[in-house]
Amino acid sequence: MSIAQAKRFTLDEYHRLTELGFFHEDDHIELINGEIIEMASKSTAHETCLRKLWKELPKILGDRATLQSQAPIALPPNSEPKPDFAIVQNRADDYLSAHPKPADVLLVIEVSDSSLGYDQDVKIPLYAKSGITDYWIFNLFDNYLEFYSEPYQDNQGKYGYLNKRLFLSNQVIFFPCFTDSSLDLIKVFPPKQNF
Repeated sequence: MSIAQAKRFTLDEYHRLTELGFFHEDDHIELINGEIIEMASKSTAHETCLRKLWKELPKILGDRATLQSQAPIALPPNSEPKPDFAIVQNRADDYLSAHPKPADVLLVIEVSDSSLGYDQDVKIPLYAKSGITDYWIFNLFDNYLEFYSEPYQDNQGKYGYLNKRLFLSNQVIFFPCFTDSSLDLIKVFPPKQNF
């Protein structure tokens, strides 16, 4: 007796499907561990937080790094998430030749309300396994920022981060990649909502 299994895609197969026009331009999808995942729709609080980050992050970063939003990060062999924001190293071709890879990534940022469990349970091990050193989750349920750092693998082969720090919405956080730069979280978190 055989058990049916879902087809898992490699990055190359996923890119080929894109080239063939299998996906529509407005499809909100990402490749996670070989599976094509439809991304959740965003609440008004999520969108407000994104807009506020778009106001603050470019001023803080200036020309020291490249800011991308909801754009792919290539995590070989079979993942290509599209985090809400990623701060990546500057590159002469602005990543025309290939999407940023883990070595290019300085910080990944997700804004989470309905996707909070997914961003914690699926994305934490995914980013840690890829060697992404720093990961922020703007947790809109609890109104604080979760700062994960120092990826590790345990004896059972599971991946995660050794450090988790919480920053309240009225605190200031310093960037791990630019320790002379900070973000006042009160400028970013939307007023508390009941979800």
